Amino acid sequence: MAEFDYDVLVIGAGPGGYVAAIRAAQLGLRTACAESRETLGGTCLNVGCIPSKALLHASEKFEEVHDGMLAKYGVKVSGASLDLKAMMTEKEKVVAGLTGGIAFLFKKNKVDWLKGLASFKDAHSVEVAGKTVTAKNIVIATGSSVTPLPGVEIDNSKGIVVDSTGALDLAKVPGHMVVIGGGVIGLELGSVWRRLGAKVTVVEYLDQLLPGMDDDVRKEAAKIFKKQGFDIKTGTKVTGVAVKGKKATVTVEPAKGGDAETIEADVVLVSIGRKPNTDGLGLDKIGLETNERGQIETDHDFATKVPGVWAIGDVVPGPMLAHKAEDEGIAVAENIAGLTGIVNHDVIPGVVYTFPEIAGVGLTEAQAKEKGEIKVGKFPMMANSRAKANDEPDGFVKVIADAETDRVLGVHIIASVAGTMIAQAAQAMEFGASSEDIAYTCHAHPTHSEALKEAAMAVQGKPIHM
Repeated sequence: MAEFDYDVLVIGAGPGGYVAAIRAAQLGLRTACAESRETLGGTCLNVGCIPSKALLHASEKFEEVHDGMLAKYGVKVSGASLDLKAMMTEKEKVVAGLTGGIAFLFKKNKVDWLKGLASFKDAHSVEVAGKTVTAKNIVIATGSSVTPLPGVEIDNSKGIVVDSTGALDLAKVPGHMVVIGGGVIGLELGSVWRRLGAKVTVVEYLDQLLPGMDDDVRKEAAKIFKKQGFDIKTGTKVTGVAVKGKKATVTVEPAKGGDAETIEADVVLVSIGRKPNTDGLGLDKIGLETNERGQIETDHDFATKVPGVWAIGDVVPGPMLAHKAEDEGIAVAENIAGLTGIVNHDVIPGVVYTFPEIAGVGLTEAQAKEKGEIKVGKFPMMANSRAKANDEPDGFVKVIADAETDRVLGVHIIASVAGTMIAQAAQAMEFGASSEDIAYTCHAHPTHSEALKEAAMAVQGKPIHM
């Protein structure tokens, strides 16, 4: 009889967890995955990345038709109206198809799905739905949840003060939505409801939107969002949210101090960040503490200080991104199997799926300057032939390279397809490319990606089309 029920037990079936489970099974390890949701895929697939992208896509189509944006191309439409219920139904179809796909992959790879919340009993056993399950290796992949705003009560069922989950399922388009937090999630969901007809006010505590991104990107993004109709209040602190009837009153004041003012809203979206999910895991029973940010510290192989216990994704340090968790899921499974699983955390791209999209990988200009002398090349999308033909002039590509070696340190893009374009930059950086390598790589014409080539040429001071 085997000493353990499983070789690997993964807690959590989000992007990191389900990938870790599948990869472990592919490597011949007896694998199970514990998940408390009714469906697989975690926050990302159920109430995050995927449904938000479905609504972003649908709302973009609606705006093009409803606001007459296609008329200049000779596509004239009148009487266009919104069927929000149908839009939401289509979103749910996308989610259902993908969650079902993961369930199929579990069956295909012989991964056992343990339905329930897992809690440690000791380093090699957990309790799931009243049953004790043992494993030689346990991987914590429990993801993250919305960071609450002190003093503000979120109630998604009422649809007035909501978090990102509630903002994906509103019953009607609000007249006025106030978004607390000018980060990725707030701007994406604010974009959805603005396109569908809402007035959107974004309140951000810091002096610019998109904390952590390159300064040039943050400044340009603010200009673009304001042009699109967002009311943006940076350097502003929310001191309270009061609900009366079907309205909410948001009280704000300057972050540096000053007179308070109130903003009346139909919906308030609280989007100030996310926190690791470690509550209820019973970490104290195995002697595992979290750091000051609530994260589980691991070594380079994703092993915790407790032998046989590993951790990946949003519960460990690093950007809270699905693709980062997926790569860590593959790496941890390979490390458990005795192979060499590695994730280069210096080359993790990030994307904001607004229009235009915003993407970055590697160091910002400020971060790069702290490390030494650099060279920077920029190229505007308005000078790119494909962007010009598509009437997508907003944005630019920025390449940051080491002044001495010319090695690319960071790439930052604002463009309609920035999320796709950033993959080339990430791959180039993974191979240690110089800006000259990118500049002398032939790019198809006419494509948006030519802007990356030209920005790389601009590092040497010799772009062709500007």
